Amino acid sequence: MLKVGITGGIGTGKSTVARVFSVLGIPVYEADERAKVLMEEDTEIVRSIRALFGNEAYFTDGKYNRAYVAGKVFGNPELLLKLNATVHPAVGRDFERWAHRQHAPYVLKEAAIMSRSSGLDRIIVVSSSLSLRIERIKTRDGRSEEQIENIIRNQKTEEEFLTLADFVISNNEEEFITTQVLKVDAELRLLAPAFR
Repeated sequence: MLKVGITGGIGTGKSTVARVFSVLGIPVYEADERAKVLMEEDTEIVRSIRALFGNEAYFTDGKYNRAYVAGKVFGNPELLLKLNATVHPAVGRDFERWAHRQHAPYVLKEAAIMSRSSGLDRIIVVSSSLSLRIERIKTRDGRSEEQIENIIRNQKTEEEFLTLADFVISNNEEEFITTQVLKVDAELRLLAPAFR
C-alpha cells in the first residue's frame, strides 16, 4: 500500500489538512494521539520513560504526566532525543500494523517528527507563516508566546520541513486548503496502483 506522511511544524494545520483527506475516504493515522496511548499502555515504553524521568512521569492511576515530562524535555534537547528514541520506534511499528489493516488507495500518517527514513513513500508538508502559527497555537492551546517559541525551536525549521516535501500544502489563509488537497489526492490515487 502507498504510505504517505503529512507533516509540518506546530500550528501549521496538519490536523486540519488531514481531516480533509479523511473526508475523501483516506484513513489517517494520528501519530501523536497513538503515541499518547502507547505511552500509557506499552509496558516497555512505560518502563523506559520511568527510567528517564522517574516515577513522577506517571500519576498513581497510571496516566502519563505530560506536563511534568514536557517541563523536563523542552529545556533539554538531549533528554527530548532520548524520549523520542523511546517512543517513535514503537509508533512506527504501530503504524505499520495499522496500515496493513486498511483498505484504501493510500494511507496517511500525520506526525510532527518525520524523515526520509520513516518508511513512507511520499511526504506532504503543510506550510504556514510563523506569525500565523503562533496565533493559532495561542488560541488553540492557551500557551504563552515563550512556550510556543520554545516548542518551535525544538522542531525542524520551515526550510528543513520543505526539503522532505513531495507535495506542499500552503495554509496561509490565501488559498483554499480543499482545492490543494484535491489536487494532491488525485496525484496520489494515480500513484497508488504501483504500490499494490
